[in-house]
Amino acid sequence: MYAVIKSGGKQHRVEPGEVLRLEKLDAETGAIIDFDRVMMIGEGEQVKIGEPYVDGGKVSAEIMSHGRGNKITVIKMKRRKHYRRQAGHRQSYTEIKITEIVGG
Repeated sequence: MYAVIKSGGKQHRVEPGEVLRLEKLDAETGAIIDFDRVMMIGEGEQVKIGEPYVDGGKVSAEIMSHGRGNKITVIKMKRRKHYRRQAGHRQSYTEIKITEIVGG
């Protein structure tokens, strides 16, 4: 069984037992959260597609940890104009483990 959920402006295909990194969620480590914005649920040949979300569809997950990703460097430069800018960025994330998928 699998589902497509929407979280943080992105869509993720998830299965039970899968560990996934999402954009930071405001919840404590060890908490159980439910995603009710389920766009699709599939099991074998049966597929339920929502308009835009599946009625009664729910995905439960346990929060494993919070963290920050690797640093990326953003560089802007215009040649011959003496214009250079450099900045770094580390994106915060929440690591979750999918525990259950309930289809409506």
